[in-house]
Amino acid sequence: MDIAIVGAGLGGLALARVLHVNGIDAVVYEREPSRGARGQGGMLDIHSGQRALREAGLIERFYSIARGEGQDMRLLTPDGTLLLQEDTPDDAPLKRPEVDRADLRNLLLDSLPEDMVRWGHAFTSADNGLLHFADGSTATYDLLVGADGAASRVRALLTDARPAHIGQNVVEVGIPDIDRTHPDLAAMVGRGNYWVLGNGISLAAQRNGDGRVRIGVSFYNTAEDWFATSGIPFDDPAAARARLIDLLPGWDPQITALIAACDDAVTPRSITTLPVGLTWPSPPGVTLVGDAAHLMPPTGQGANMALLDGARLALALAAHPHDLPTAVEEYEREMFERTSAAARMSAEMKELLMSPDAAQKMLSFFQPG
Repeated sequence: MDIAIVGAGLGGLALARVLHVNGIDAVVYEREPSRGARGQGGMLDIHSGQRALREAGLIERFYSIARGEGQDMRLLTPDGTLLLQEDTPDDAPLKRPEVDRADLRNLLLDSLPEDMVRWGHAFTSADNGLLHFADGSTATYDLLVGADGAASRVRALLTDARPAHIGQNVVEVGIPDIDRTHPDLAAMVGRGNYWVLGNGISLAAQRNGDGRVRIGVSFYNTAEDWFATSGIPFDDPAAARARLIDLLPGWDPQITALIAACDDAVTPRSITTLPVGLTWPSPPGVTLVGDAAHLMPPTGQGANMALLDGARLALALAAHPHDLPTAVEEYEREMFERTSAAARMSAEMKELLMSPDAAQKMLSFFQPG
């Protein structure tokens, strides 16, 4: 059977790898011209997704690139009050280690035969078992898997659902080589995650494996066009940083110093999600994995669900190699149930972060009772 995977993200690559382990050929079509064509984002908290990496035969290699110290966490209020500090012992099990998204993607890519990923193939449409790409080329398929993320083109073959804004807008900034350039701030952030939760605003600073601290300032209960009215001049990084600090009145100067120390990469991100519990009737020969199927709030579930999607679909195909409809139905039934639960959990976490007493609620979440 011809299995075509559109998108070389974590879900598509996990699918390709577990298929390969089980002796099944597939082709991954990726619109980017190469693996290094663009940045892959920050660190990922990999927990349930480790099951997929075991099925892929990559768990030991994953442990070699994962950062156990990334499990450290500090939780504060905007006035600088430290509510919680968790430091991970060096010999602690890697239950929820952090890993650089690019490193994890490269691990999956390096585990595949070189010709399994076709770069520079931007999917445009599919009909009658034929894929069409932007450069005019085509390819045949028996099974088309949309692993093409939030803006999935393949999704339109299955459902009219589209991502919708959820009242959260994020400004992403970062401090490169923080241990050398700002050792005082490095000590304050620690080795893992540093969260400051206020009334409708949160700041999340996260250590990356390359020494950069990636910072996201989230503004909740804000409209989709909030960036246009926020007064943040994204074309002037210095002024943008200053305006971002102005939008945090009353915050401890040591916390806002993180923003002042950032470089000139200032990126706006409007957060959208698909409906919780989204399903579709299974047509022959098409399905989805990852954000294409169940885009969720960024609360630590998305990458894990994508990895599990890829592995679960591959295992279903391996179990029913001559019965695609049964394999896809089996996969989708499990995926719908699993990811609906994860999406509800993510939505509840987002509601917690939006609440006026978010810091205390988060403290209770991590220290129940």
